[in-house]
Amino acid sequence: MSPAVFLSLPDFRCSLLLLVTWVLTPVTTEITSLDTENIDDILNNADVALVNFYADWCRFSQMLHPIFEEASNVIKEEYPNENQVVFARVDCDQHSDIAQRYRISKYPTLKLFRNGMMMKREYRGQRSVKALADYIRQQKSDPIQELHDLAEVTTLDRSKRNIIGYFEQKDSENYRVFERVANILHDDCAFLAAFGAVSKPERYSGDNIIYKPPGHSAPDMVYLGSMTNFDGTYNWIQDKCVPLVREITFENGEELTEEGLPFLILFHMKEDTESLEIFQNEVARQLISEKGTINFLHADCDKFRHPLLHIQKTPADCPVIAIDSFRHMYVFGDFRDVLIPGKLKQFVFDLHSGKLHREFHHGPDPTDTAPGQEVQDVASSPPESSFQKLAPSEYRYTLLRDRDEL
Repeated sequence: MSPAVFLSLPDFRCSLLLLVTWVLTPVTTEITSLDTENIDDILNNADVALVNFYADWCRFSQMLHPIFEEASNVIKEEYPNENQVVFARVDCDQHSDIAQRYRISKYPTLKLFRNGMMMKREYRGQRSVKALADYIRQQKSDPIQELHDLAEVTTLDRSKRNIIGYFEQKDSENYRVFERVANILHDDCAFLAAFGAVSKPERYSGDNIIYKPPGHSAPDMVYLGSMTNFDGTYNWIQDKCVPLVREITFENGEELTEEGLPFLILFHMKEDTESLEIFQNEVARQLISEKGTINFLHADCDKFRHPLLHIQKTPADCPVIAIDSFRHMYVFGDFRDVLIPGKLKQFVFDLHSGKLHREFHHGPDPTDTAPGQEVQDVASSPPESSFQKLAPSEYRYTLLRDRDEL
């Protein structure tokens, strides 16, 4: 038996201090620096990655660095596996090709990736350790609510877009694909799933996915493609979850504004669903080909009184259709004119051709006046853009460029 070894009191105190220091010292992690050589490999292998696109000379980037690092330390203790959560950064001055690839227009920009796929919504919340950590925890939470009884379907919130998957078992490729899609689109739809005996009455032809649109009158829709095909499943669900006409709120205004497309907006009272349905139908009928050139939106008249005042309207005038080009606002005629074939489409074409802008400054185009009628320049002061004020603020970001708007 080895003889006992006794430390002197000073040595014991020193050893105890080192032990306590080792126990209490927080785990520190290196923020992964991304470049053209490693970016795809690191992002593709990360369940969730939060990437800070920054520039060293940007004061907002400098302020974020220690916060970002501390948030990474906090999350690393909760998710120690290196591929569970990755905090990474890109020096956009050193790697301008990566900045261009992800269309970085301001510093700092925080983008979220899942298994290499960039999420549409970047992080725009508070820049604090707690807020960033809470955001990652939310991203790691299960986006799918499990149904334990099919009767629960009757109590769903029908103001939301609901996607329900019925599966024989949870441990299946069908469900794994469904789960991947839910992780990406959970901000746009509510995802639910039932398994085994609970789901059996709905699995008469095998596993399936059902879309329940908002309201109680619209019929359910069934996904008919391969449930193991991620692209097919994702595209079908995205089409259902992200409507052609989206609602603009103060929460998503910055995101929509930064997309850089003019707004075609229906202002309507919240309870006026009839006008919204008419607008949605006419946009789908007349303007589907313009989807990539303008954002189709609807807004609550009560919440957006200020933009209405810009065009000399009040909630009492709703429904009102207008275009905000981020330079000026233009008002469509009488709302009921939207039912005239081609009328709404011409309104949008007049924006793109510059006709709306010219007419605000110089009166009707000569081709719009009667034969023999004298054409005069009519000076005017078109209402300035109201929604431009929702764009990213220079008090929060270093903005890289100004838009060239109509």
